[in-house]
Amino acid sequence: MVAMTTIQGAGIGLRSQHYTHILTHQPTIPWLEALSDNYLGGGLPLYHLEQIRAQYPITLHGVSLSLGSADPLNMDYLTQLKQLADRIEPVHVSDHLAWVSVNGHYFNDLAPLPYTESVLHYVADRILQVQDFLGRRILIENLSPYLQFRHNSLTEWQFLAALLDEADCYLLLDINNVYVNATNHGFDPLDYLDVLPVDRIKEIHLAGYEEQDQFLFDTHGYPVQPRVWTLYQQALQRFGPVPTLIEWDTDIPSFDVLMAEAQQADTYLCQHHLQN
Repeated sequence: MVAMTTIQGAGIGLRSQHYTHILTHQPTIPWLEALSDNYLGGGLPLYHLEQIRAQYPITLHGVSLSLGSADPLNMDYLTQLKQLADRIEPVHVSDHLAWVSVNGHYFNDLAPLPYTESVLHYVADRILQVQDFLGRRILIENLSPYLQFRHNSLTEWQFLAALLDEADCYLLLDINNVYVNATNHGFDPLDYLDVLPVDRIKEIHLAGYEEQDQFLFDTHGYPVQPRVWTLYQQALQRFGPVPTLIEWDTDIPSFDVLMAEAQQADTYLCQHHLQN
């Protein structure tokens, strides 16, 4: 396995709209997260990523491993991902606890899984295969599903905790998703956090949701909401100053807006250091 280097503080997601600003102004930001699927084709995006990687630590975050799919693992995709990781040398490689393919056809959404023992063992085995192929442990990210399966035998947090142990992988903990799920499905988000193993949490995501009539919708297109900031502070008390990313995927704002969100996260990280 590749030895894991470290990152600290609050980073932001790397978006093409901000390439020129970052390369020209070299802002003070500790790390950036690149969407790995955007760079597998090479060309100008990869050229920019390599330039930025020369100045900043990078993590790679993907959407196409389809860890929960009944399809076989896509070895062509895994080969491209390994080549990108070997070239960029990211701090982390991550993807989602989801499935995104049926019979080799991919769709633009992250579909949830039933939380059962059999699914747990199936996904753990696939994660182990991915990690063996990549030569590194990966991070998996929790979703914000809008449905629950009737035959669930485990809670989401029980499933995650067991999966992290069985697959010997790490968790990218999306605090916004935890809050959205807790509100939509009626559980205490602190119960969720209290079950997760502290030593497996290697990165945190923060994002904004949208309020619909009957539920919260995880759009990742707004500033972080006050109640998510509160839950984030509670997460820091449990897990320590975990490197944190501001994730903004739709209606992407100016770089300064993202930096302001990251600075807010840094404020809470610094407060945790002072209190502990």
